[in-house]
Amino acid sequence: MMPDVDLTALKPGRHGLRDLFLALDDHVFAFAAERHWPAAEPVLPRLSRSANHGVLWFATAAALAVSGTPRARRAAVRGLTSLGLASLTINTLGKRSVHRSRPVLDAVPRARRLKRQPITTSFPSGHSASAAAFAAGVALESPTWGAVVAPVAFSVAMSRVYTGVHFPSDVLAGAALGVGAAFAVRHAARLRRRSHRGTDED
Repeated sequence: MMPDVDLTALKPGRHGLRDLFLALDDHVFAFAAERHWPAAEPVLPRLSRSANHGVLWFATAAALAVSGTPRARRAAVRGLTSLGLASLTINTLGKRSVHRSRPVLDAVPRARRLKRQPITTSFPSGHSASAAAFAAGVALESPTWGAVVAPVAFSVAMSRVYTGVHFPSDVLAGAALGVGAAFAVRHAARLRRRSHRGTDED
């Protein structure tokens, strides 16, 4: 299936907003690549790899589930459900609807680069969507646990630019999609509860 939008192929003519968007994205990516982040080097690449296939979030959900409180267990379920919806949306619509090549790694220090480079299109960031979806899902059920998970989710999202596998806009779009998925799951849960109340009253 051909992508509906190709951010890589620049058509002839002037495209003011698009050209400005791509130039700004390139500029921010280059700025991040050229900066020296000594505290991040031993952490962010490993954190990025740990989030592959949602492993980090499944482990976090398991830790929440065994914490002993019903609210923490509900937060874990809400986080994983939100992650599942975000991943489904990314894989069925996001990556198939928009084509964008991955950033060129020339400006990214070799120590930061992932050993295995992703082969899917760049837009949007699936890791960022999963991280934001899980963190937002947890926070909507338990703000306390959400505050614990949020810095980790933010770091995972930032690691995708740090390691050179995504442009900043890929990360922002993925995060927005993830948060949207969490709110959609909450809305669906509320509708289901209302439906059950209505059934009980009949």
